[in-house]
Amino acid sequence: MIAEITKKAEKRMKKSLDSTKEDLDSIRTGRARPSLVENIIVDYYGSATPLQQMAKIVAPEPRQLVIEPYDKNVIENIEKAIMKENLGLTPNNDGNVIRINIPKLTEERRKELVKILHEKSEKGKVNIRNIRQNIKEELEDLEDEGEISEDNYYRGLDNLQELTDEYCDKIDDIVDKKEEEIMKV
Repeated sequence: MIAEITKKAEKRMKKSLDSTKEDLDSIRTGRARPSLVENIIVDYYGSATPLQQMAKIVAPEPRQLVIEPYDKNVIENIEKAIMKENLGLTPNNDGNVIRINIPKLTEERRKELVKILHEKSEKGKVNIRNIRQNIKEELEDLEDEGEISEDNYYRGLDNLQELTDEYCDKIDDIVDKKEEEIMKV
């Protein structure tokens, strides 16, 4: 019973970690990477659609992204969505493709990005802690109903805390690497 609950918690924490990784990948480091824009949500004929599903995104040069929409009629919607995302990027629309030149990061902008990085990582940790809280409540209910013993309850809590610490540490590792990448001139 405890092993099943621990597996369930780990599965949910892994999803949260993956989501946090994706979120942190959207922070730019001065190099052009498709992951900077591929998850931007664009209005596609009234439907919210991730950019990667409606356009080919490539980085032909270290400081340039080229976005080629499959449907040229939505090029302005893509441009608006990129501007709205407030990534500090300016899209240039020539009617067929959108080019985004990635400017060099100033020291001030690097510090801002590190601050944003830490805010996003804290959200990920909060999600993991919320999962821990939900699973803890499940364990309490099982103990109250007599389905698990008090010893198993506390063993489950210990396992849950170890998982929580492990996944929070994984987020910290990702943040450390990303911060180093951002601060590298």
